[in-house]
Amino acid sequence: MVTFVSGFLCWMAVVKTLAWESEAANVPESKVLKAGAAASNITPWLDEPIVGGWSSPPGKYIHDELFARALVLDDGTTKVAIVVVDNLGLAREVCDLAKRWIREQTDIPEDHILIAATHTHSSISARPASVLKPDPQMSDYATFVARRISDGVRCAVARLEPARIAWATLDVPEHLNNRRWFMKPGVRLVNPFGGEDKVRMNPPAGSPDLVEPAGPVDPQLAFISVQSRDGRPIALLANYSLHYVGGVGSNHISADYFGVFADRIQQLLGADRLDPPFVGMLSNGASGDVNNISFRQPRPPKKPYEQMRYVAYDLAQKVFDAHQSLQWHNWVPLGMRQRELVLKVRKPTPEQLKRAQEILAGAPPLPERPHEEIYAHRVIQQQEAPETISVPLQAVRIGDLGIAAIPFEVFAEIGLEIREKSPFRPTFTISHANGSYGYLPTPRQHELGGYETWLGTCKVEEQASVKITEAILEMFQELRP
Repeated sequence: MVTFVSGFLCWMAVVKTLAWESEAANVPESKVLKAGAAASNITPWLDEPIVGGWSSPPGKYIHDELFARALVLDDGTTKVAIVVVDNLGLAREVCDLAKRWIREQTDIPEDHILIAATHTHSSISARPASVLKPDPQMSDYATFVARRISDGVRCAVARLEPARIAWATLDVPEHLNNRRWFMKPGVRLVNPFGGEDKVRMNPPAGSPDLVEPAGPVDPQLAFISVQSRDGRPIALLANYSLHYVGGVGSNHISADYFGVFADRIQQLLGADRLDPPFVGMLSNGASGDVNNISFRQPRPPKKPYEQMRYVAYDLAQKVFDAHQSLQWHNWVPLGMRQRELVLKVRKPTPEQLKRAQEILAGAPPLPERPHEEIYAHRVIQQQEAPETISVPLQAVRIGDLGIAAIPFEVFAEIGLEIREKSPFRPTFTISHANGSYGYLPTPRQHELGGYETWLGTCKVEEQASVKITEAILEMFQELRP
């Protein structure tokens, strides 16, 4: 059976390659790919709470500016816009508002616009208190971000020009660690609800109780490069499945390593101070259970931003090296599909709801239950949320390359499965896309428990990853040559 499946996959790969080569060989010279890119500053004002940790300290210093970075592609028939935003996670309402404004000012349909957050943990929120039950009115910052996303895409459209495009992938596993660990027997892992988990998120680095990670990492670093016909860099969009790096200064606003990468790849490509400006972009891949912490061998303490620069500079250098041998295309077909998927919202048990109500009424949290008070609020939010939510999923085709866009913190094994079963080579996943609905574990990971599966951290049904993967693959099939 293994031999048959392996042979079948090889045969399919040959068929797809021949289909793409035939398609590319028959491209009339009159077909022209156009591209434009722009970046809009979305740096927040100071003194607002920084989100991403258990506490929300006020922002007191802007270390580096934040941006919404946009790339627009046009194959003469289809336009596609991809926007990468320096934020922890955008509410769907922010993305939908920006898309409506873009559609009103350009000819790009809303379902051909992909807007994704990087998941930096060093900025203020563009989401409501509950993403399952949004506030009737968006915050001032959320509205500002929507406007600046729209402005950036409009500027990118204004800069459309004949272009050429190329892409490549390479494996860079050395910066990635699955952060969910099995611990030795006897180590109790009590969760906020009084139950016991089988795995722990972010155990103490170097702990003698470590056994093994509970899942894989996705080592692929993929990138798309776009140039003018005479070779002037227009934009480069990369994708890497690393949660974030962190190590920022106290109360600092920062784009994290995503922003450092964008700046460094511009420098390496010799693209500083071009007119129109070059736009570097790094999107977040399937990194819901992956981070940069070395659990087996703890690293010595580092200065703020030191590790961030190390990771971003290494990725940028590897992309630059691969950039020297790209195969360029003057035209490729574009395609995009969007589908709404209805998912059940998780609800608390009667015991969980009763305990949450007691906590909020003043009962003292139990010391053996971590973050019990925080999760009491989340339990109430889950209870008050609708029974179901509809989430947007997208599949993008750029030549023989596929992109899956999912509005969750996607686990690495989900991204790996999508890539393996996709009809496109290469394929990568962009997380935090067109909304932000919390973590997306697999059913197997739900059985193990741990932070990412806790009610309120994971907001939707345990079969959600299965349904999302199936929908993404169906859309890819619709897009294939």
